[in-house]
Amino acid sequence: MERPPWAPRSIDISVPSVSRIYDYYLGGSHNFEVDREAARKAMEFMPGLPKIMQANRAFMRRAVRYAVAEGVTQFLDIGSGIPTFGNVHEVAQDACPGARVIYVDHDPVAVAHSQQVLAGHAEADVVAADLRKPQEILRSPQVERLLDLDRPVALMLVAILHFVEDADDPGAVVAELRDALAPGSMLVLTHASYEGIPVPPERAGGVVDVYKDIRNPLIMRSRDEIARFFEGYDMVEPGLVPTASWRPDTAPEDEDPYAFSGFAGVGRTA
Repeated sequence: MERPPWAPRSIDISVPSVSRIYDYYLGGSHNFEVDREAARKAMEFMPGLPKIMQANRAFMRRAVRYAVAEGVTQFLDIGSGIPTFGNVHEVAQDACPGARVIYVDHDPVAVAHSQQVLAGHAEADVVAADLRKPQEILRSPQVERLLDLDRPVALMLVAILHFVEDADDPGAVVAELRDALAPGSMLVLTHASYEGIPVPPERAGGVVDVYKDIRNPLIMRSRDEIARFFEGYDMVEPGLVPTASWRPDTAPEDEDPYAFSGFAGVGRTA
């Protein structure tokens, strides 16, 4: 397998990566055959997976515009993946030219590609770090340079927490990040769930098995379990809802049924 010029030498291109599989679902070009193979295997169980990812991205853009409209112009996007068209810094800076954005990912391809995309952007940067180590993120030189943690920040956890196992206590991680951010900060979150998927749970379970096989377990949580991540936040209307139902731009009946898979919500601290 030939290594493309954008792939850091340190990465093993024979092992699939969650962020590169996501890139493939979104129609991106920063993925390898091993990623495409895993994605196609998952799509045998749920052919609408690309639609779910697109619905996540569309929600992210609506939430960023909402945050800016509410006066929050700093964004910390953890598990940001490989930048594609209409990413957080583009949406935020289109709505507010001075908006500041930090991307965080632990996939070297995502980080390397983010660095390329952000070259020359004074108000956006990327940190190579893991969500499970919040202090590494908060104390990084990039965060210290760009974000004023005494002012509200929108914490973006879009399609990331379902890759954090209960043993790693994702609730404590989210609470630690919440407590480090100024009052008036926001949590923007999406999470996979068996609830709302337009196929039987056992078929969706086939997708979970694919991710387990590539050693990136996909943890499906119930709406009640996902709601706990918002402890300490006041929910923004319409609350924690199917992804495509959060302040939609289009009529719900025009949406693909897969777009309503999983849950999305925005909370704000007092």
